[in-house]
Amino acid sequence: MKIVYTEQSLIGLEESLAFIAPKIPYEKLIEIRDKILDKVDTLLLQPKKGQKEPFLEHLKLGHRRLIEGHYKIIYRIVDEYIYITDIFDSRQDPEKMKG
Repeated sequence: MKIVYTEQSLIGLEESLAFIAPKIPYEKLIEIRDKILDKVDTLLLQPKKGQKEPFLEHLKLGHRRLIEGHYKIIYRIVDEYIYITDIFDSRQDPEKMKG
């Protein structure tokens, strides 16, 4: 298996971290980022460990999710690839995902 980050997932991670950056020390920001990326890496051993993502079921693409703190990691498995499709603060409105 190989992990592939989509452009949207990298933008989502960057935006989420930029939002909290003024409120926390830089070291804490890096710690949060590293925890999110480490959580993604756990998929290499257990790709189906995440729950199915109900907000994306209508797409019928098998999206799943992992949670790390306040952050939701959305992914799907296609053949030997794990595509990370979005990363965002789970306190955001899930309706934005339906688009």
